[in-house]
Amino acid sequence: MTDQIEVRFASQTDLDGCIALDHSTMSAEIIRRKIAQREIIVAEKAGQLVGYLRLEYLWSTVPYIALIWVVEDQRHQGISRAILHYLENVLREQGHTALYSSSQANELEPQAWHRHVSFEECGFIVGINEGGIGEIFFRKALRRPGL
Repeated sequence: MTDQIEVRFASQTDLDGCIALDHSTMSAEIIRRKIAQREIIVAEKAGQLVGYLRLEYLWSTVPYIALIWVVEDQRHQGISRAILHYLENVLREQGHTALYSSSQANELEPQAWHRHVSFEECGFIVGINEGGIGEIFFRKALRRPGL
């Protein structure tokens, strides 16, 4: 079925697609390393990458979504939720109890997405982004199923 979405950790064969979806100034070498460290998750549909998540670890231990992106014409089809669900399951298996993320204070749509998928606002850093724009931080508890 061509409409089926496969969510998985990226492999080195996904490198070019990951670079295209990352939307940052991150070098190909850093993305290659993050793929090797299983810190990039992709969603694939009909052989094309349609979603991307780059994971960071604050203080080398606290999981943080640095970027989640869905190709524009594929949005509102559950792809970001599928990627997030995949990540949550992996993190639970590793013993993590929370996942963090953030959004610029002027980005209303990403803030709405965080709240829609059960993140709760947990902090704010003033003026950290270009132009003095603040950053809103979100936390999502990773409860084990059945708890």
